Amino acid sequence: MSDITTTDVLIIGAGPIGLFAVFELGLFDMRCHLIDILDRPGGQCAELYPEKPIYDIPGYPVIGAQELVDKLLEQIAPFKPGFTFNRMVTALERLEHGSFRVTTDENEVFDAKVVVIAAGGGSFQPKRPPIPGIEAYEQASVRYAVRRIEDFRDQEVVVVGGGDSALDWTLNLEPVARRVTLVHRRPEFRAAPDNVGKMHALRDAGAIDLVIGQVSGLSGEDGILRSVTVKGADAETEVACTRLLPFFGLTMKLGPVAEWGLHLHENQIPVDTEKFETSEPGIFAIGDINWYPGKLKLILSGFHEAALMTQAAKHIISPKERIVFQYTTSSTSLHKKLGVAD
Repeated sequence: MSDITTTDVLIIGAGPIGLFAVFELGLFDMRCHLIDILDRPGGQCAELYPEKPIYDIPGYPVIGAQELVDKLLEQIAPFKPGFTFNRMVTALERLEHGSFRVTTDENEVFDAKVVVIAAGGGSFQPKRPPIPGIEAYEQASVRYAVRRIEDFRDQEVVVVGGGDSALDWTLNLEPVARRVTLVHRRPEFRAAPDNVGKMHALRDAGAIDLVIGQVSGLSGEDGILRSVTVKGADAETEVACTRLLPFFGLTMKLGPVAEWGLHLHENQIPVDTEKFETSEPGIFAIGDINWYPGKLKLILSGFHEAALMTQAAKHIISPKERIVFQYTTSSTSLHKKLGVAD
């Protein structure tokens, strides 16, 4: 068994609701660790529409999705949560003494007294591109995320896509890989302009290659890629490739959560509206993944759910401790936790 990471609360999902839950739980001295299938915090906000304006966050007439994530990370910094990215939770079991053991797809093990599911509409899973025969290469040469940069050292890497993930990894892998080729179906990109500019500068300097077109075929044997065929407007190009990183977007699936024995309602998790606890005591669900009569899928609703969930979680983690409600505005003890005391 892998080394076991212990924490008070394990949060599955590092989107805005999971991040704000860290703040609420931290005010009551509960340690948190978050697991997310993506390679960064922020969930759907950061991955799918980082520049999307949001108009219904209290106190902000308008705030960008990534800016909101950045503010939440700043807010929870005093509580020093742990993060594990690029991982899917595959198993959850209750131990004899009542706590939970959670295992990821990389066989990492976590023990927690409370589990909070804040996975939005479910786990984000990469879309498989429509390339014939790609399944045969997925275990060795085709990767949908970069979990260890060292796996790409001295490799011929082809990155496919025009969004932030494709540009980020094109830039980050260039110093490590033998060669990086970025393939996109058109000359325009959806990524941050600064990264697009850096990519073009590397291309102009001969450090990377940029090919306009679509990957139409793969060549290799025994699951090991040798090259990819890129179909352009006028011709086909053969590009040397030992690692393929296709970024074709993400799809949301409930995934392994559906196998944990929780009651489900149309692919969502029913909860009560007092504690936001699921059908399994000690497991809570907040944000878009839960359901109750009158549910509104809004970020601000998830923030409210996180606050009430925290009260119930505290009773589980410290059953003999009397909970004293305090306002962050006036409580000197909370000011010390937040690092704002005089």
